[in-house]
Amino acid sequence: MKPMLLSPSIDIPAGKGWLYETKFDGFRCILQWESEIPQLISRNGKNLNKQFPEIVEFCREIYNTIKDSLPLILDGEIVYLSNNYKSEFSHIQLRGRMKTKSVISKHAENFPCHLVVFDLLKLKGENYSNQPLPQRKNVLQTLFKKRQLPTSIDYEKTARLQAIESKKNSKQLWNAIMVHNGEGIVAKRETSLWESGKRTPNWLKIKNYRFVTVCLTKFDKENSYFHGSVYQEEQLVEVVVFKHGLTEEEEQTLLTFFKQNGQKTSKHVWQLEPSICVEIACIGFDGKQLREPRFHAFNFQIEPNECTWQSLLRQLHPLPQNINMTSADKPIWSNLNIKKDDFLLYLQKVAPYLLPFLRERLLTVIRYPHGAIGEHFYQKHCPDYAPSFVVTELVDGIEYIICNELETLLWLGNQLALEFHIPFQTRDTIKPTEIVFDLDPPSVEEFSLAVEAALQMKAIFDQFKLESFVKTSGGKGLQVYIPLPGQQYSYEETRVFTEFVCRFLCEQQPNWFTTERLKKNRGNKLYLDYIQHDEGKTIIAPYSPRGSEYGQVATPLHWNEVNTSLTPAMFTLPAVLERLEHHGDPFIHLRLLQEQQVFGDVLAQLFELVKK
Repeated sequence: MKPMLLSPSIDIPAGKGWLYETKFDGFRCILQWESEIPQLISRNGKNLNKQFPEIVEFCREIYNTIKDSLPLILDGEIVYLSNNYKSEFSHIQLRGRMKTKSVISKHAENFPCHLVVFDLLKLKGENYSNQPLPQRKNVLQTLFKKRQLPTSIDYEKTARLQAIESKKNSKQLWNAIMVHNGEGIVAKRETSLWESGKRTPNWLKIKNYRFVTVCLTKFDKENSYFHGSVYQEEQLVEVVVFKHGLTEEEEQTLLTFFKQNGQKTSKHVWQLEPSICVEIACIGFDGKQLREPRFHAFNFQIEPNECTWQSLLRQLHPLPQNINMTSADKPIWSNLNIKKDDFLLYLQKVAPYLLPFLRERLLTVIRYPHGAIGEHFYQKHCPDYAPSFVVTELVDGIEYIICNELETLLWLGNQLALEFHIPFQTRDTIKPTEIVFDLDPPSVEEFSLAVEAALQMKAIFDQFKLESFVKTSGGKGLQVYIPLPGQQYSYEETRVFTEFVCRFLCEQQPNWFTTERLKKNRGNKLYLDYIQHDEGKTIIAPYSPRGSEYGQVATPLHWNEVNTSLTPAMFTLPAVLERLEHHGDPFIHLRLLQEQQVFGDVLAQLFELVKK
């Protein structure tokens, strides 16, 4: 059984009789499930079970709930979701090349993948491929609802099987895909049957092409490929090799220009000094080359030195249409040469990791209108000039911003809100969703005290069988998180725990730690602040920058990174983006483990101690 294939299209078909889905970038996969362990079969007939153990393991875990629906065959795409409309192909591609079980397992832990299911071909052994698309979709949705599996895509959910939701309105879906920089849209005729291995006009793919400006540097006559480059720190870096998209006349014009003005460096190759700029249509960038490049147009309006690495990144990540960035070149962190455009690009890339912590919380920001270390002010109240898409909630006379969406985050970034501070509870409850211990040494020179306090705390939490997470504060300290199950515990109840832990550490190490609130009375000790964890108080959000001189970020860490070599200076905006790309998000399992915490048992033990 080979997957039904998509036909390329320039335009999204309109009118009745079409359904629309987000197009994700990954490995096409048929899931064949007859016994406890399903088989993941690629488009080329290769078994992918070894490559994607997290999907296989999830299926094994839910086998008892789904076995009465077997034999089952589903059609879908294996993806690494970066948001609900976009997947990162580079992680899938890398996984596909891995051979060693331990390496694959590590990657699956840091970059867990999903199987996005868009069709059902067999259920309980009954063939559905010869039935119209809406009927297959209805059966798929019913199956997933009954088994409590996601019936729409949610990148934050740990369920490795998720059914994609079809839409009738292509404009709304396309706009969401554009905002989130997704790969494109799929249009399917409602009357379409599922045809193995066929490419038909009943299933169309429309790509969300980005247009990148490069200068031409080389032509290879042997394969008729042109090479394009951009400037990175005054050095030309090749980013594209292409030949498609040119008309015969355009190709001949370029050929003649290379031969007349270039330097022949070998039998088939001409090198050209930067002089001609062109627009290249592509679907992304793998770090070295533009993906699926096609010539789009000549650009005679710019000079070759304007084709830069920064312009490439911005063109690959266009801002949503409703975000009008002002003063793009304004210096924000001068020591790192980070301008406003770089900051908004950081927010775009980090949004999948930052937004889950901002979502549904009353937001306080610190704005730096003249850049970091300049004049700044706290802002809780939403200004009158905020655009209509900004959601707010009135609490105690303050119109708080609720930053649930990327557009709101980017609008705040354009307002030079550099710091994002959040309460410990969402707006629908007065109970905290996590405990956060703020470990505050007297200065960055005593950061080792924060490391020691964090490690001793982890030992206590491990003893209580509580999962804990750690991040830098973005300043001179560390912050330790304990996710709480549901919305079960009041601040009064959590205070029993936080006060116990902090006072215990002070008793164990009285020369190192203190709970003294007055700075003048602390001496050179680390302050363990359990008072700060309370209703109305806030904490810096994970992945929020700070308005410090060197552009440091409140950065989630792996516990094995918390050692004597750790320093806050390691975690600048560029460094954090590189960490996320190569090592993933250390907080990825925080929400997963939330419901597994045994905090009630711990409280019971502490209350017994208090009675004694």
